[in-house]
Amino acid sequence: MALRCWRRWHWSAWPRVRPPPSRSTPTPGFCQQLSTRETTPQICVVGSGPAGFYTTQHLLKNVINTFTQTARSDRCAFRGNVVVGKDVSVPELQEAYHAVVLSYGAEDHQTLEIPGEELPGVVSARAFVGWYNGLPENRELAPDLSCDTAVILGQGNVALDVARILLTPPEHLEKTDITEAALGVLRQSRVKTVWIVGRRGPLQVAFTIKELREMIQLPGTRPILDPSDFLGLQDRIKDVPRPRKRLTELLLRTATEKPGVEEAARQALASRAWGLRFFRSPQQVLPTPDGQQVAGIRLAVTRLEDVGECTRAVPTGDVEDLPCGLVLSSVGYKSRPIDPSVPFDPKLGVIPNIEGRVVNVPGLYCSGWVKRGPTGVITTTMTDSFLTSQVLLQDLEAGLLPAGPRPGYTAIQALLSNRGVRPVSFSDWEKLDAEEVSRGQGAGKPREKLVDPREMLQLLGH
Repeated sequence: MALRCWRRWHWSAWPRVRPPPSRSTPTPGFCQQLSTRETTPQICVVGSGPAGFYTTQHLLKNVINTFTQTARSDRCAFRGNVVVGKDVSVPELQEAYHAVVLSYGAEDHQTLEIPGEELPGVVSARAFVGWYNGLPENRELAPDLSCDTAVILGQGNVALDVARILLTPPEHLEKTDITEAALGVLRQSRVKTVWIVGRRGPLQVAFTIKELREMIQLPGTRPILDPSDFLGLQDRIKDVPRPRKRLTELLLRTATEKPGVEEAARQALASRAWGLRFFRSPQQVLPTPDGQQVAGIRLAVTRLEDVGECTRAVPTGDVEDLPCGLVLSSVGYKSRPIDPSVPFDPKLGVIPNIEGRVVNVPGLYCSGWVKRGPTGVITTTMTDSFLTSQVLLQDLEAGLLPAGPRPGYTAIQALLSNRGVRPVSFSDWEKLDAEEVSRGQGAGKPREKLVDPREMLQLLGH
């Protein structure tokens, strides 16, 4: 769905004193606080990703239980195509609302900070994922896939997703919602081998078992794992948590056990391959003789020090050059500062906060990756967002938020109108969603994504 990709949308959520009779009622303490204050709290949530949705969902209590129901609730208003920090400032939002929650996620990627990173052929995995998923900001990426070998730096789920897209036969992608433009480039791809590189070992990979299984079973491909990377691992996984143990056991079987007759035959026919390279850290991107393109990457060989959560990779002094024509960096995301008025820790890439309360800014909160950093999976974000919402509700009940009425979106709408900004509603979003589905039906796809914001607005009559 196209509009989910637009950055820094904001939600307006207002818990009512008397919710509609057909829906669940908020907690009694919450209603009592609203009654004594004799005003309807106006709360703004900045961000339309999982953290923004989960934060809004919890603020509305048990009234709704899915993202779509959240957006359709008459206690919630969706306003897209608004860039907070540009179209409207955070202080302006604070003037209009009793509380503001920043849930805009991690929109940038961590740089490698090594020589040669600026060469053509070095691409952030985040931008690559955005390109084939139809994010408007990445629609003109145009990655060069004319090489035989690609290297992905990082061993998380995003790294495996990128490898899967690079190696999946195009005929298998044609029935997915991948954009037609990306599909056209992938049809011409010459990439046959993908190396997924990590500075630590098999016990420290960041991907999950579901993504690993998909890679192992990927049609037309075979895995390449070095059995020596797994020596002694069987004894070391006995006491690790069950999810990590199951993941490592699958890696171990894939690396050391002889495949069955059927699987061996499948691998023998495979024209493409992917492999995991452990104990390697990027040191330099190597250029072609004319200095105009990637020719390979120099990796420092590492070893592990300490154990458990404190395990870290340190260079041994040895290096290894790995030829390739494409380098995709998947070493992590980072958040950006949203507004000069909001404190920001550039080193950690988060808004300084205590349990979701932004430090030294009453009435301002944060949730999701911009609160804790780009770690965890969707359930982590859900729990984290609920905790921020609970803190906000506690502050509301304790009378710690501004007293008296606030204009809410009425004031913001006037500002945006004067500045020529045309917000979109959730019903607008649903129209674009229906248009994508309609376009996809003709090609036998779930949808054909809209990637040009101008075309989206034209379809809506904006």
